[in-house]
Amino acid sequence: MVDVGGKAVTRREAVARTLMRLPQAVASRLADGELTTAKGPVFATAIVAGVMAAKRTHELIPFCHPLGLDDCDIDIEMRDPTTLAITCRCRLTAKTGVEMEALTGASVAALTVYDMCKALSHDIVIGETRLIAKTGGKSDFHHED
Repeated sequence: MVDVGGKAVTRREAVARTLMRLPQAVASRLADGELTTAKGPVFATAIVAGVMAAKRTHELIPFCHPLGLDDCDIDIEMRDPTTLAITCRCRLTAKTGVEMEALTGASVAALTVYDMCKALSHDIVIGETRLIAKTGGKSDFHHED
């Protein structure tokens, strides 16, 4: 674990995004609104799973500091007819950043969508997961979309 004892406490934020490619059978059902499967409401469940994962990142990724997040938001939207974008934004005031929490939240939300929709098709692809932005630490980062 990295010693963050000497670092300044600052307001920190990170945004991560996972893109999913959906077969038409799944995409058309999602585009019509909140899809509910036998397991329940897909987007609502994925949001809860992503937030829970972000809060428990230190239990999943070795050497991550346990953090008390001030806020975690997950947004799920159709980017085009077959691409789903899952964005996770984490915020806190601390000595270390929240990039891993945002990446974990977006990833687990995507895994949850897959799990809940796999009965419709196994052709769902969880694609790129990447850091979109981070602020408040030693250096800021912004990816150009």
